[in-house]
Amino acid sequence: MPFNIPILLTWLRVALIPLVVGVFYLPTHWLPLADRNLAATLVFIVAAVTDWFDGFLARRWNQTSAFGAFLDPVADKLMVAGALLVLVQLDRVNAIIAFIIIGREITISALREWMAQIGATKSVAVSSLGKIKTAAQMTAIPMLLFHDVILGIDTHYWGEYFLWVAGVLTVWSMFYYLRRAWPLIKEKAGNL
Repeated sequence: MPFNIPILLTWLRVALIPLVVGVFYLPTHWLPLADRNLAATLVFIVAAVTDWFDGFLARRWNQTSAFGAFLDPVADKLMVAGALLVLVQLDRVNAIIAFIIIGREITISALREWMAQIGATKSVAVSSLGKIKTAAQMTAIPMLLFHDVILGIDTHYWGEYFLWVAGVLTVWSMFYYLRRAWPLIKEKAGNL
């Protein structure tokens, strides 16, 4: 396993995931709900920034690796899934939209793994549609974690809006990736 700053940042993101979830399990007399919301939001934002920063540094310093390429999306998916599950439990997110987003992540991860095994990774490489979906998620989740009004902005309202945008883009991008992989899926299924 290679060890460099980009991979260290990815591991930091993995380590921050339990903090986003765990802060909501602290006793109220330790940390009131408004403070827990703020703490979870800040930790999530730090984790999201490391996601951008580790990729930037890996490319800039030419420190990309197969392990980093594996760990980075795993950390992203764990971060999003953990936050969404907490938000469902707090009744800030509809379970259906959380299921759609988490289900898509599992489906596309499995598809990418299978495509890598048959040497067709480029068929399901990250698209601009996937990047826009991720941006919508990474905007929505901290707003929903914060769950308050700041500078006159109702973060819950806008968080829900961006999460539904992310949900639509989630389904759209899933069909985009499946359509790109479909010829190979048909070909391999016909060879069984």
